[in-house]
Amino acid sequence: MSNTTLIVIIAVAAVVVIALAVGLWMAARRRRLQNRFGPEYDRTVEDEGGRMAAERELRAREERHDKLEIKELPPERRDRYAGEWSSVQEHFVDRPEGSVKEADELVSRLMRERGYPTDDYRGQLRDLSVEHGRTLEHYRAAHDVKVRSAGHQTTTEELRGAMVHYRALFDDLLTDQRSR
Repeated sequence: MSNTTLIVIIAVAAVVVIALAVGLWMAARRRRLQNRFGPEYDRTVEDEGGRMAAERELRAREERHDKLEIKELPPERRDRYAGEWSSVQEHFVDRPEGSVKEADELVSRLMRERGYPTDDYRGQLRDLSVEHGRTLEHYRAAHDVKVRSAGHQTTTEELRGAMVHYRALFDDLLTDQRSR
């Protein structure tokens, strides 16, 4: 076997090994994003028109999230929020639309106190998706009902569903007290 043939074989083998390593690295990165963002990963793929664009967007969200100062709440604050939630739920029977609005405000207050910006809804979705991607669809559904309820275009059952959806995110925000 000539030196040229040997060099070609080694070069081809090196290219195959490098391509395999890059493929495995990309697959591991994709799996990590899928695990972290849950259903939000697929939604972002659809919204962004492909995996590469979606993964860029999700990594950008992670970078933005890393700059936020997300903090734990002391037990007494968590207890106070839990009590406020109970009060909001109690009002539902007499004022369903008002309770949904109160639930939205309570969730926003909790987000703000934890360190999430609450300036705009789309920003909230983006920032919450990093740590709360599994309950984000609940927030979307609840917010949609809240917006429609302002025009009195919702049924009591839809409002009840919104409360359940808000509760899912509320519980996630209140109990997700990991060290950062």
